[in-house]
Amino acid sequence: MGTTRDGGPVIGVLALQGDVREHLVALAEAGAAAARPVRRAEELAEIDGLVLPGGESTTMYKLAAAFGVLEPLRRRVAEGMPAYGSCAGMIMLADKILDAPSDQETVGGIDMIVRRNAFGRQNESFEAPVRFEGLEGLDADAPPLHGVFIRAPWVESVGGGVQVLARVESGPAEGRIVAVRQGNLLATSFHPELTGDNRVHAGFVRLVAEALR
Repeated sequence: MGTTRDGGPVIGVLALQGDVREHLVALAEAGAAAARPVRRAEELAEIDGLVLPGGESTTMYKLAAAFGVLEPLRRRVAEGMPAYGSCAGMIMLADKILDAPSDQETVGGIDMIVRRNAFGRQNESFEAPVRFEGLEGLDADAPPLHGVFIRAPWVESVGGGVQVLARVESGPAEGRIVAVRQGNLLATSFHPELTGDNRVHAGFVRLVAEALR
């Protein structure tokens, strides 16, 4: 695939819509050998892992289909390519979504049901500490992440093969799932790329590197 000569992973960011630049910067700072935007199907063959960024999931799906990326991306994810989705990217990696247009499709891969815009509209966006479990560098003893939730989804339920990494700790949404992992797939409701704390990206870089071994 896209592994560089020094053995590090090449990680792409789906660059159809959303906060692409922030993810590219975070990946570079988190140890990816190379981070590059991905817009075309042929570019998927040049990467070892992919980030699906935040944005608007309906628009992202429509652009992925229009650019001919959706089906090739589904195939690569089904074949085991690591992927990380934040916010809208979480929706794109869900096998099933709620409160979505009837024609909206996803890439899928994570056995979960996700509710779009579960925390409310843009003016109800919020920030809160998020404590992880089960991702290297983000265990229960580590300082919590600063979670930025912007028209964020939450996970209604997960299948038996999905590991819950984080939940909302207080407030009316207490207990709601906001981070998960299934095999080589990782997803968060929030936007770590907006905070300068690159521990989630570092964990994903390690996940991609391990998948190459």
